[in-house]
Amino acid sequence: MSKDTEIDMKDVELNELDQGELRMTGDGPATDGLRAEKNRSSVKLEVLDEVVKFTGLSKEELMKVSGTPGWVRTRWVLLMLFWLCCVGMLARAIVIIVQAPRCKPIPEMIWWNQGPLYQISDLGAFNHNKGIKGVVEVLDRLNQLKVKGLVLGPLHTVQQDRVDTLNLVSMDPGVGTDQDLLVLLDMAHQKGISVVLNLTPNPGVDPWFSPDLLPEVLDNLGFAAKHWLGMGVDGVQVSGLAAASSSPDWSKVQGVVQGNGTEHDVKKRALIGVEDGLDSSDVSHLLSSSGVDLMLSDILNTPADSGIQRAKSIQDLISTQKQSSLAWGLGGTRGNHLASMVERPELVRLYQLLLFTLPGTPVFNYGDEIGIVDQGSTSPQMLWYTEAENQTAQAQKTCSWFKTLSALRGEERSLLHGDYFPLHSSSSSLAFLRLWDQDERYVTAVNWGSTPATLYMALDHPDLGLPQQAEVKLSTDSETLDADSSVSLDKLLLGPGQAVLLTFPFV
Repeated sequence: MSKDTEIDMKDVELNELDQGELRMTGDGPATDGLRAEKNRSSVKLEVLDEVVKFTGLSKEELMKVSGTPGWVRTRWVLLMLFWLCCVGMLARAIVIIVQAPRCKPIPEMIWWNQGPLYQISDLGAFNHNKGIKGVVEVLDRLNQLKVKGLVLGPLHTVQQDRVDTLNLVSMDPGVGTDQDLLVLLDMAHQKGISVVLNLTPNPGVDPWFSPDLLPEVLDNLGFAAKHWLGMGVDGVQVSGLAAASSSPDWSKVQGVVQGNGTEHDVKKRALIGVEDGLDSSDVSHLLSSSGVDLMLSDILNTPADSGIQRAKSIQDLISTQKQSSLAWGLGGTRGNHLASMVERPELVRLYQLLLFTLPGTPVFNYGDEIGIVDQGSTSPQMLWYTEAENQTAQAQKTCSWFKTLSALRGEERSLLHGDYFPLHSSSSSLAFLRLWDQDERYVTAVNWGSTPATLYMALDHPDLGLPQQAEVKLSTDSETLDADSSVSLDKLLLGPGQAVLLTFPFV
């Protein structure tokens, strides 16, 4: 083969090679055709995507569809269902309201029903011979006890059994002055504490000196009551109520105290009577005949083994008198302290629980909150909380218990003005129920005996019943009955000197 022929063959091969490269690199007419075809396919696909994509109905289309018979019927059905549900719920609410038990109206609560009364017979022993000023100094501490009334005195000038020395409008200089009393009244009223004066004329055996002097002494009492009430005192207390109220002149004293207010007065004045040595029927009769606002008797001062009689006396008084006119105390009629009236020191807290949960007004003497004991004929010195060296652990425990009970009584309607139902009584134990309307119920159970006692509780009422169990609210012995634990109401075992306050809800 000649050289020219070889050159021609190489050119042919090169040309074929160039054509292949052109096809591979996309250059040339064929490649352009493929690209164009591909682009046309892409365009077609994009158009298809735009066609199938849903963009919602226009307003005109929606109006057209909503007017079709199917949608019209659907709307009417839903509308009727809505209004039927509304009417049904309204009817159900009306039925619930109509069938719900009516709430009992809250009885009128006068200030002496709202908390304990605190008697201070000897102002010198109460706070280091500071008299009325000493009372002012400790008002904050008395307020912590939730005390609602102070009963002071007697503060007037008199010598025992000598009527010629009696001056009911003159204050004993050792106690203070009229200005001191005005300061006390102002400070006490700011704290919601009322002040009552004990105007019992004679500190001797006969509160009225003698029967033949009674009209004269009552006349002086009426004049003195007007004087002290005019200064802002909130009430008057007298002992020997049976003798005083038997006199025709007693009505004059009533008129001064109970009729002394004007239409602008918002606070009622209290006429408090004290009498001892009477049984429950005599106390009830005297309370009705004397017309006093509140009466303190000693029917709780019964022997330790006369629990059944004590329970009967309580029931008799509660069933015949308004509880707002009943005052309860242990030793209060003669100024004795609670700790001196009980058989054992551990019973102080038991009787505090009893007094705070009975229907009526609890009355305590100064120092009862810490268990002070009488010292013969001499008034015991009050031990204040700041005197730590004189405070025992038992006194602190007793005071804390007192505060808890006083606060609870003021907060719970069942304890404040609830109904009373006896549950159990024996020679050494007692249990009763306090309830008000739909509020929390409370059961007081005490055993003042020296041996354990089993209390079998039963409620004799056609419309009320007791649950199987109740919760312990307070207990004098937390080791055997701890707070918040549950106990059986059918059969409750209490140790010697043990007291417990139980609670259960309205059902």
